[in-house]
Amino acid sequence: MTSRSKMGAAACKMAAPTRRTSKMAPPTGGRRSLAPKMAALLAPSCRRAGSKMAAFGSVRQALGGVRFYNARPLRRRLGGVYRPDPENPRTPAWQLTAAYEAKVYGRHGSASGVDPAGLWPSPEKLREMEAEEKAWYPSLREMQERLDAKEQRAEAKRRAREEHIAAQMAKMPEMIANWLREKEERKTKEREEKERRQMLLAEARERFGYNLDHRSAQFQEMVQEMEKARKKEAKLQKKQRREEALAKKAMQSAPVASISDKEGEVVAADASHQVT
Repeated sequence: MTSRSKMGAAACKMAAPTRRTSKMAPPTGGRRSLAPKMAALLAPSCRRAGSKMAAFGSVRQALGGVRFYNARPLRRRLGGVYRPDPENPRTPAWQLTAAYEAKVYGRHGSASGVDPAGLWPSPEKLREMEAEEKAWYPSLREMQERLDAKEQRAEAKRRAREEHIAAQMAKMPEMIANWLREKEERKTKEREEKERRQMLLAEARERFGYNLDHRSAQFQEMVQEMEKARKKEAKLQKKQRREEALAKKAMQSAPVASISDKEGEVVAADASHQVT
């Protein structure tokens, strides 16, 4: 808000009639006698000032409390190029460096009075810069060799991946067949397990007279007893098969022994006949 608008707001406040709390007659003469006349004269301007203030207030509230003011103009240096005085103790140290001289010459050129020959690095500084560049910054040939090696590694990796994919795709029919076979075997095993469980549950119902849960202790004990009986029966069958095999082998070896005995008797008879 400018000074003129502030003065108008103050005048409107002074000219506004005050609220009377008593029924006393207004005083005559003096400054307050002019209040009604001033209010009548300043009413339009006060209304305009009030509307402007309300508008400024709404805009300021919408912008988050931004103050409306005019910024001070920039100071222009019209006295030529600024050159720091090395003899002045108040001169900053960074204004006495070669970097600042190069900055002034780059901005103003020959008008700055800076000798461009002094901006080039000295031989010692140039050797230091070259050593630093060799130590920290690779040459173009080295970067090309690194890029070539990187591309070769990427190509070898891509080729190995393609060969692996081709080999796996060649094995795909066999892998699919194995998966289908394993799936069928798993289904068959689950079906057999389900049938075996149903059979055991039916046997438990016949034994106990009521349905049992396959997770109950009685059912587990019955299954263990049946497993023991099955193993015992399998062991007996194995022993019986072994005895049958031994008996069959003995029967097959008996005729061979009788034939060899007969041949021995014939040979002995022939020998005795020759002796006589």
